[in-house]
Amino acid sequence: MSGAHSLDRLIGDEYPKFLNEADVRAFEQAPYRDRIAAASTYDAIKLGAERNPDGAAIQFLANADPADQPIIISHRDFLGRVTQAANMFHALGVGAGDVVSFMLPLLPEAFITLFGAEAAGIVNPINPLLEAHQIEEILEAAQTKVLVTLGPMPGTDIWEKVQKVRGRLKHLKAIVVVHGPADPANGVHSFSELIKDQPSDRLVSGRPISAHDVAAYFHTGGTTGTPKLVRHTHENQVYQGWAINLILKSRPGVNLLFGMPLFHVGGSLTQVLPTLSSGGCLVVLSPAGWRNPASVKNIWGLVERFKPDGISSVPTVLAAVLGVPPGDADLSSLKFAAGGGSAIPVAIGTAIQGKFGLPVLEVYGMTETSSVHTIAFPDQPVRIGSVGLPMPYARVRIVKLDSSGRVTGDCAVDEIGVVTMAGPGVFDGYLNAEHNKEAFVEPGWVNSGDLGRLDKDGFLWITGRAKDLVIRGGHNIDPGPIEDILFQHPAVSLAAVVGQPDAYAGELPVGYVQLKPGASVAPGELEAWARERTPERAAVPVQVIAVDPMPLTGVGKVFKPQLRWDAAARVFAGVLTPLRERGIGCKVEVGAHGSHGSLATVTLAGVPDEQRAALTEEVHRLLDPFVMRHEVVWG
Repeated sequence: MSGAHSLDRLIGDEYPKFLNEADVRAFEQAPYRDRIAAASTYDAIKLGAERNPDGAAIQFLANADPADQPIIISHRDFLGRVTQAANMFHALGVGAGDVVSFMLPLLPEAFITLFGAEAAGIVNPINPLLEAHQIEEILEAAQTKVLVTLGPMPGTDIWEKVQKVRGRLKHLKAIVVVHGPADPANGVHSFSELIKDQPSDRLVSGRPISAHDVAAYFHTGGTTGTPKLVRHTHENQVYQGWAINLILKSRPGVNLLFGMPLFHVGGSLTQVLPTLSSGGCLVVLSPAGWRNPASVKNIWGLVERFKPDGISSVPTVLAAVLGVPPGDADLSSLKFAAGGGSAIPVAIGTAIQGKFGLPVLEVYGMTETSSVHTIAFPDQPVRIGSVGLPMPYARVRIVKLDSSGRVTGDCAVDEIGVVTMAGPGVFDGYLNAEHNKEAFVEPGWVNSGDLGRLDKDGFLWITGRAKDLVIRGGHNIDPGPIEDILFQHPAVSLAAVVGQPDAYAGELPVGYVQLKPGASVAPGELEAWARERTPERAAVPVQVIAVDPMPLTGVGKVFKPQLRWDAAARVFAGVLTPLRERGIGCKVEVGAHGSHGSLATVTLAGVPDEQRAALTEEVHRLLDPFVMRHEVVWG
């Protein structure tokens, strides 16, 4: 197919420039659906293969080492294997409404399964780092029919988790195992054996895949209660591939250093789908991706060898690569750095721009918008700290909500409110209708749960997470600016601010930092640093606690619930000091609770039975002034 952009019917040989809002509005004069050349992700992969059939679609590195001899799969062969996988799932009874879940590291089979499952039915990528009971809940919520998983391998417990849950999965018909022994009599099949005899040139099902067919269920949200599964259509996902290629001006043959997990939309939709649909190449940085320390350690050697256009990952990875000396590596291929998933600290963006002369393209979106919804446009000057502009055909509004979640009006320019989004990438609801009650502020407009503002030029600035606000005596404190201040300290590698419980004010801000390797700080040094630089006295952290490592999610975001629980446990342990001073064993643990959100569990030991009632009452008296629920148990 000719033209610069294989997913767009109407773009000629050159990508358009978006120098201002007028350029975007002019581009949008053509109806979106008239532009798109692919109805499905399978069509999108086909178009990429047409653009660059003999070029590499995947170069798989065993250990993220520039000296690795990669396993190379061409676009023609990748499309063939995706087709075979779709036929394999069809042979196992998977139809358009059936679900194929997978739990795999970044092996070639994972990428083949992702798109093969979408061509046969509905794919459900699962984080293999979750606990077995969480995995079981997701598989049951999705009504998984086929599960593709890693076999028993040293250094991974994926197979053990599958063994724990498989007997309780009511809808599961087959397990397809990668790198493991088959047991067909017990429903366990070998991926390599099952796929090899399937035709690679056609879908045996003859299925015409519609843009409105469901393509995927992605798990999002917390790890308690009924799993929230985001329902993506093929149109949602194709929009992501189309828009990213449009903004980044993707070309056949360009390499992307890839290490994001496929269970996250930032990996599967923002990086994998655009790369493969444009005829580019994913250089896969080992099965563990960016979680493999070699990926960061070898970053500049990898750039020199594979010559990517940019470095794209989550902010924690961008911060880590900043600390790796480039030496005399040839970095001339790099045109940008990009990050998202959580806010890029201004200090990191400034440092990358200053050290490497690269614009930092911060992105913003959510699983419910099929990933990126706004981005810094490369054709315009980057505003560090902003998450850029809505992509073409995407819309952003900042709204005021009442206590029932209803829109009472749109915010003025630079007025902070709730960020809402609409457009071709926005989903139409969760799989479980119960989860849709507060998902949309108006039809088609998803509630991000984030606070932000739009400046006079339409740039979006995220000012905080509504639920991440520290509310001190009714005063809302945004953690972001305080985190930026802590991050600017030369000893600090990562910083986060959360609210710790306070009997009087409700919450007080407390800081957590991970120090750089070998760094140290004097007692009170970070508190003083923040106090001197925070203009608002109420926002100054009452304490800054060093932790190593900082708790992170599977995709590299700081896991703030863990920090809130730690802060609460420290406060409650202090309040209960009188019990310990009397020789009573007293331990406080705080964690997630399905009904209360969080729960403090106070375990008391060494107490005679006749004193337990009085002691329970004393604990209640000491902890009842706090908002967080608590319970007393006996050790």
